[in-house]
Amino acid sequence: MKKIIFTKMSGAGNDFVFIDERENPGITFSTDLIKKLCNRKSGIGSDGLIFIKDKKDFDFEMKYFNADGTTNTLCGNGARCAIKYANDTGRLKSTTTLFQSEGLNYTGKVLNDELIKFDFNPPQKIKLNFKVKAAEQLITANYADTGSPHVVIKINDVLEDPLNPLSNYDQLLEFPVYEIGKEIRNLPEFAPGGTNVNFIKIVNDSILIRTYERGVENETLACGTGSVAAAVIGNLVDGLEPPIKLITKSGEHLTVDFKNNNTNIENISLTGSAKIIFIGEYYLNL
Repeated sequence: MKKIIFTKMSGAGNDFVFIDERENPGITFSTDLIKKLCNRKSGIGSDGLIFIKDKKDFDFEMKYFNADGTTNTLCGNGARCAIKYANDTGRLKSTTTLFQSEGLNYTGKVLNDELIKFDFNPPQKIKLNFKVKAAEQLITANYADTGSPHVVIKINDVLEDPLNPLSNYDQLLEFPVYEIGKEIRNLPEFAPGGTNVNFIKIVNDSILIRTYERGVENETLACGTGSVAAAVIGNLVDGLEPPIKLITKSGEHLTVDFKNNNTNIENISLTGSAKIIFIGEYYLNL
C-alpha cells in the first residue's frame, strides 16, 4: 500500500487536489491514478489535479491534469491556487512570483492570504459572432483561447423552444448548461480536442457565468480561463470596460482586468479567492 500526501484547494469554487513532489518524491501519474484521486465518490474528489515541484530559476513549476487525466492546458483558478500553495510552502521570496507551466512562463501576486492574482498571456484565435448548431437551432457564439479553448454564448441568444423565436432564455439558473454545453463541446468544428463552453448573462456591467468544462465533462462551480474569455468577449462585443466582475456558479466573484490596445488584448489578470480546504493522505493499493 502506497501513501500519497495531498492538499485539497479551492479557487472560487473550482477545486483541486495538490500533490507536492517534496512530500511525494518519485511519484508518477497515470491516467488511472488521476481519475482515482479526482473521483468524488471513491477518491478525494476534485475538478483536477495539480503537481507542484521545485524548478531552477523559478519559484516553482506546476503541471495541471483534468479529472479525466488529460493535460497540456492552462487552468487559471488552478494557477491562482498554486501561487497560494507555493507561498504557504515557503517557495516565494516575495509577494510576486515567476513560475512555469507546460514550458511557458507566468507571473502572479499574493494580494493577501486568500486573494491571489494570476497574470495571463494574451488570448489567441479570437472569433466573434459566428454560429454553432446545437439544441435544434443556430446559436450566436464567440471564441477565445485563453490557454484553454472557450466558446462564450449569451443565454438570451438561445431559444428555449426552437419553434418560437420569442422564447429565449433569460434566467441563467434555469439554463441547461450540462445538456447544451456537452453538445457544443463535442461539435466536429472543435475536434479533436473539443472546447469548454461558457454561458453568460450581462447584468449591470457584471457577467453572470456558468461553464461546462471539458476534461471534467460537467459544469464546474467556477472556471478561470473561461471567466477571462467571457470578460474579453464582453469587452469586444458588448463594450464592457475592465476591470470586469464575474459572478460564478459558486456565488464567488472573480475579477478580470486587461488593456484593450486597438482590439489587442494585453496585460490580462485574474483575481479571486484561493484557499486550502484540507490536508490528508490517500492510500493506494498496489
